[in-house]
Amino acid sequence: MKESLFDDFPPVSAKAWKQQIQYALKGADYNKNMVYETLEGISIKPFYHADDLQQHRLAQPNAPETWAIGQELFVADAKRANTKALKAILGGAESLVCTIPSENIAIHTLIDGIDLSATTLHFKCQFLSKSYTTRLLKATAITTPLVLHIDPIGHLARSGNWYANQATDHTTVTEILKLFKAHKNTSVLSVDGSLYQNAGAPMVQQLAYALAHAHEYLVDYGPDLFQKLTFNIAVGSNYFFEIAKIRALRLLWRTLAERYGIATDCHIMAVPSRRNKTLYATNTNMLRTTTECMSAIIGGANTVCNTPYDAIYHKTNVFGERSARNQLLLLKHESHFDQIAQAAEGAYYIETLTHQLAQKALELFKSIEASGGFLEQLKNGIIQRKINESAQKEQQLFDTRNEILVGTNAFQKPSETVKHTLELYPFVKTKPRKTLIVPIIPKRLAEVMEQERLKGEQ
Repeated sequence: MKESLFDDFPPVSAKAWKQQIQYALKGADYNKNMVYETLEGISIKPFYHADDLQQHRLAQPNAPETWAIGQELFVADAKRANTKALKAILGGAESLVCTIPSENIAIHTLIDGIDLSATTLHFKCQFLSKSYTTRLLKATAITTPLVLHIDPIGHLARSGNWYANQATDHTTVTEILKLFKAHKNTSVLSVDGSLYQNAGAPMVQQLAYALAHAHEYLVDYGPDLFQKLTFNIAVGSNYFFEIAKIRALRLLWRTLAERYGIATDCHIMAVPSRRNKTLYATNTNMLRTTTECMSAIIGGANTVCNTPYDAIYHKTNVFGERSARNQLLLLKHESHFDQIAQAAEGAYYIETLTHQLAQKALELFKSIEASGGFLEQLKNGIIQRKINESAQKEQQLFDTRNEILVGTNAFQKPSETVKHTLELYPFVKTKPRKTLIVPIIPKRLAEVMEQERLKGEQ
């Protein structure tokens, strides 16, 4: 028996493929009809060839062999959150991502009964406190990898203000980093790249801003104090591009980290984007989150947290959360997505996209650094303006139906009503307050159209 069926076929050059396409076009312009440019400024060809692989193949640094199913928990009450956490673990969750709203949350109560040797704990505190972080350290005893999502610049970008002020925040983070200096299996600092995606930044901006954001921490705290970094990213529905985006992020971080002589590893936590989620035809949200989680896994995320299909308009509920977790369980244990490490390596199209995204993001990163750095541009409103410009371009594509969200701007069901099901306000909330900078505001594409439809409901 022959080792390969391809032995029966001669190789075909890229030139021959292109000539065949041009012949089929019958004189029509190849570039005009077969090549299109994305919002990222990348030209997509109708086919990719082994020649592209020779030019663009890039080894992925520290890509994980497998990934963890994450469960997000908002901890308003430690005892109730503990009960919910234990049920989630029994239901298949492998990591707990706990959002802590205040210093009154008792850590021992929250983690009571949880096997810390088998479950990775993430903590997203909505405040900055050395004393509370010390309590976290004592309660967990660092028996497993611990991930703290400390991100004062991300807080500034999202809220418009520091936790206290820039100098105080810097001092507090420095003290926290010293606390964890001996614990090499802990990630302390985090970069909230999901904010840029959910606000409408295209992928090149997402990557460049996340890298420049991380660079501010390298400059501020230096390689001696720096711990393994966590990137929080949001994943959209552009399947292959999102795979390439995550791969490009690892490459970019390696490039930057090596310049500072620190470990090139990073922890990537991925969640589905909220930008493309809708009130109408809500079951399509489940389809979107499935492909988005698939992109995250194939791209090489360490932890994947799925979003319930009804999260934008329903309060936390058992059915929505279980359905979201079950999507990941099906992917991992029935579709065998726990056995696909480096699955994208060698794919002509994805390798080319990875290279192009990384190259363009690196150029933008260099431009940001030459203009004073990310924080300086954030304070001057340049980052906000660039994201807003990109968001408006995408919004126009949606409004003109060149970007489709099924059930919302195409294939609507006119009789569908949702007003009576709303438990949460699903649109951008306005809260007048004094801020140091203009905050970056996440916004869904469908908001204006949905508001018009809601007005027409009986």
